Amino acid sequence: MKVFPGFGGWINQNIQKSPKAESKRSVNADTNSESEKDRNNQEQNYDQEDMKKQLELWSAGEKTHPWYDAPPKVKVTTKKGLCHMNIEMTLGWIPDGVFELFTNPNDGPLFFDMNKHGRQLLEYKSRKVLKKDGPRQIVKVKQALAWDFLWWSGSIPIELIVDENKKDFTAKYKKQKMMFMKVFQGSYKVEPLYADSVRLCKHMDPKSLQEYKTCSGGQGRIASKVTMDQYFQPYPPFNMPPFSWFIRNITINTTKTLLKMLQHGSVVLRE
Repeated sequence: MKVFPGFGGWINQNIQKSPKAESKRSVNADTNSESEKDRNNQEQNYDQEDMKKQLELWSAGEKTHPWYDAPPKVKVTTKKGLCHMNIEMTLGWIPDGVFELFTNPNDGPLFFDMNKHGRQLLEYKSRKVLKKDGPRQIVKVKQALAWDFLWWSGSIPIELIVDENKKDFTAKYKKQKMMFMKVFQGSYKVEPLYADSVRLCKHMDPKSLQEYKTCSGGQGRIASKVTMDQYFQPYPPFNMPPFSWFIRNITINTTKTLLKMLQHGSVVLRE
């Protein structure tokens, strides 16, 4: 049984496209444009063969050199009632796929948590594209976040406006409707991580995809580094103790749990 059937379809679609329709696909763009570079001038170009090769390398690599994702690093600061979470994490999966997991994880029980009475911790209700301009699009997302307190349980409806850009794998989001929260917004970006550079590239530190392919003999796996900034602030009177302490802890711990579930999702995909 496929755990992420829709995402599996995305994989097949990307590695089985006709070369006549798309001779070379850039991971940074939706169109057949020339090679793009990210902000650090690191090329991130993947054609169909590259995508297929990465799938094979990750599947085989789990048996010989298994990848381990450390728990997300989370730094929390609060200033004038506004809480800021700075997050860094890695996922053993290609940036294109990781960006898809973050922006469109509605194709399977990715956030299924047995501790939540067998429910989805975060359930995606709908996703509507409001505006599209090449690799950039504005999307309205409706979600439901499960909660439990003592013997009560339920779900909190959430509506977000998300500005996604596949050119550089970045996104910004802001709440449109969210119970208890006056402010809930943030951003994230996905960058390539050359997973086997130490093992295969000897003393060379590859600075681009092409350098990595050359020094690894085309056998190097490409993982992802994700950096996030999230801000939130409850409405009065929930911005005052003890309510603010409770909401702050719940928001931080829930975010950490969801990120760990995404890491687990990447493990399932590559296995």
